[in-house]
Amino acid sequence: MLHLVIAEAELELVPRTIRDHPAVVNYAKRRGKRPDEVLLDSTYHHAALKKLSDGERRGRPDIVHICLLNALESIANKEGKLRVYVHTRNDEVIYIKPETRIPRNYNRFVGLMESLFRDRAVPKNLELLRMEEKSLVELVEEINPDEIFVMHEDGNAVKPSEFGKILSGLRNPVVIVGGFPHGDFRSETPWERISLYDAPLMAWTVVNEVIISFEHWIF
Repeated sequence: MLHLVIAEAELELVPRTIRDHPAVVNYAKRRGKRPDEVLLDSTYHHAALKKLSDGERRGRPDIVHICLLNALESIANKEGKLRVYVHTRNDEVIYIKPETRIPRNYNRFVGLMESLFRDRAVPKNLELLRMEEKSLVELVEEINPDEIFVMHEDGNAVKPSEFGKILSGLRNPVVIVGGFPHGDFRSETPWERISLYDAPLMAWTVVNEVIISFEHWIF
């Protein structure tokens, strides 16, 4: 079973310090919500993000959206060989059941995530998505893997096909992919770092390469 963690995802509700910013207030009003009920999104809140620390990398729910679409629609997931988790910058973990179908429409996805932040589980009767406060290290310890790999541009160079072979030979590996647009991990990631290419790749590209390479060796 391959465990894929989208770590330090830039997925959060609008922080308290900028909830009164005009860009946030107007956006929330258009959607019929309060400023504290909407996701931070750099597309709409660019001006407000300038007032936040790390503002240049925050407000990117689109990264999580694309990564989840790719992972949950993969053959590995359909065959029960994959588990996917999202760890946010604020140390929340989203547990995702394999049968979950993430909305393809981005606006519907945003609404789903806002409901998850509010209710901590959606839908409440099925809990296809469930959120808990938990650090990345705590999540990894809970999974109890036999090996842990962090995908990083400065990691050990391994061809995707070879990495897939390594993963296929393990019982319970964890692969961690950063869910942020640029920069480095903010959390401690004291595990082996792997690079699949000699230049930076987008998170969803790394997700695709890891899963497809893994599938090549198990099917």
